[in-house]
Amino acid sequence: MNGMVLIIDDEKKICSLLSRIIELEGFKTLQANTGKEGLKLLKSNDVSIVISDVKLPDVNGVALVKDIKAIKPYVEIINLTAYGTIADGVLAIKNGAFDYLVKGDDNEKIIPLLYKAMDKSNLQRRVSDLENKITRKHSFDTIIGQSKTLKEAIDLAKKVSTTDTTVLLLGETGTGKEVFAQSIHYESPRAAKPFVALNCSGFSPDLLESELFGYKAGAFTGANKDKKGLLEEANGGTLLLDEIGEMNLDLQAKLLRVLESQTFIKVGDTQTQQVNVRILAATNKDLKADALSGKFRSDLYYRLSVFTITLPPLHERKADIPALATYYLKEFANKVNRSAPKMDDKILSILSGHSWKGNIRELKNVIERLVILSDGDVLSTAALPPEFFEFTPIENDYNLQQIEKQHIQKVLIHTKGNKTETSRLLGIGLTTLYRKIEEYQIREV
Repeated sequence: MNGMVLIIDDEKKICSLLSRIIELEGFKTLQANTGKEGLKLLKSNDVSIVISDVKLPDVNGVALVKDIKAIKPYVEIINLTAYGTIADGVLAIKNGAFDYLVKGDDNEKIIPLLYKAMDKSNLQRRVSDLENKITRKHSFDTIIGQSKTLKEAIDLAKKVSTTDTTVLLLGETGTGKEVFAQSIHYESPRAAKPFVALNCSGFSPDLLESELFGYKAGAFTGANKDKKGLLEEANGGTLLLDEIGEMNLDLQAKLLRVLESQTFIKVGDTQTQQVNVRILAATNKDLKADALSGKFRSDLYYRLSVFTITLPPLHERKADIPALATYYLKEFANKVNRSAPKMDDKILSILSGHSWKGNIRELKNVIERLVILSDGDVLSTAALPPEFFEFTPIENDYNLQQIEKQHIQKVLIHTKGNKTETSRLLGIGLTTLYRKIEEYQIREV
């Protein structure tokens, strides 16, 4: 079956003839004799293409194109008319019609046109499905946790997401500020436009300006051609400025101009450019204190903090740890193609009692390591990082050095001797890893 075609024409003979021709090509058809009847069938059936006469008893078929697109944007419309005019043809295409044909000229054109329209409709469906998946992935419903402080933050974010207001996200490293920013974007009217994130701490001042505003060819050595900045890339959508507290004062002044006038100038250019972008900012610093001390522009701070949301650290929402741990447990088990080990009360108690200075990011890394190092059906406490044993009784059969040596050996085997990856998984520096290998006389993998 090639798909479903809805034919709208007040002449029943034409409807029946078109239906027979189209069904011979493997398409399924529906017939309607008025615009109102056609829209009713459109809403209740999986239609991909509409073939509509321009002259209908209750509505102009060219105007009907807008109504069809409003109901199902992926549906392609072909307008048919007995007396075609250039003005009607232009308006039909402008309204979103796939094509505009004069009756009598359509006998040879209609079938090839149907296949082209079906290909476009199917492509738009796939794009729409992908956009919906992305939206669902970044919706507020996917944020894990039921604690009061988290719910309060989510409620605030939901309220502001429907507006164009600038939002300042505050919270310790690893509390999920970018996750909140994405949710705000994908539940806003800008959801179909780009979401772009820029970490201000990852660039020198000059590079940060180039990344943000872009540059003209010849602006500096190596600038061989014009480059779009992230402001342009995010046009129509949302730009997250992460670690905004690291931005230097000169660049802060230029950002203030963007917030106030939605205009900017590329590096090396003299022309002002207009942009339509929503700015979200995030930081783990006390930005208000920095503004009072002169480390951050006070005018920019007050412009950014129109709406402030503070995300709670993990140690303030310990009731959410079991749900978060279970989520990441399943995720990492799927990655290594194994069934998810169980978490017994003992390990849950240890996880809930930890201080989690690295917040959710630290929890995620710990669960990844537990999945790698636990051989049985239950997560092993022996697979926890060494720092956990500073607060937790150690089994009699082990001492701290033995456990640490075992950790390192298992991770080295898992990474096939890749010391950089091993140090990342263990959460220690590379030089520390080499020292431990020598100290414990661990054999190279």
